[in-house]
Amino acid sequence: MPSKLKPVPRSFFNRDPRLVGRELLGKVLLRREGHATLAGRIVELEAYLGADDDAAHAATGKTARNEVLFGPPGHAYVYFIYGNHYCLNVSCLRAGDAGSLLIRALEPIDGIEQMALNRDLEPDKLRLIASGPGRLAEALAITRMRDNGKDLVSPESDLQILSDGFKPEAIRETARIGITKSIHLPLRFSIAGSPYVSGKRLAD
Repeated sequence: MPSKLKPVPRSFFNRDPRLVGRELLGKVLLRREGHATLAGRIVELEAYLGADDDAAHAATGKTARNEVLFGPPGHAYVYFIYGNHYCLNVSCLRAGDAGSLLIRALEPIDGIEQMALNRDLEPDKLRLIASGPGRLAEALAITRMRDNGKDLVSPESDLQILSDGFKPEAIRETARIGITKSIHLPLRFSIAGSPYVSGKRLAD
């Protein structure tokens, strides 16, 4: 587990998701389970731009389902997709403006055995534990009922985003995947060379 983990301030997320996304790479997503911790370093994510982005859940306006996206920055927006897995997003921009980041992949760094157990994997299958939004949600036991709306910058939260000062040497920017609208926008960010990104490893 990285030492000297520090909270990420809410102001960090109160910006354009395209700016936040690049700087969020390398931060640590941490789940507290009693006295245990499960954690992974964020290695891949996608930005969604709200009303100006046809692929965003907020593109058609505020609803009971997506209201977290319009709330204060730094909160979890969790949705269920394809009838079989959850996806974790973090809200960006000030209250009233919708923007978010979909966290797509983690490098497991703590609580690896439990994360693997949650995924019904052997711990040595490290790359498969959290290399995809559904996989990482399963590894950290993230669900909509449990986590939607949760404050990811509160020290009281059992699901947090923290920083240990790590900064990627290089970042890849490509088109988002798994969507059918606004597919040309280069809003998928990943740590160059990471073996933990989802899908096929991006060429460096």
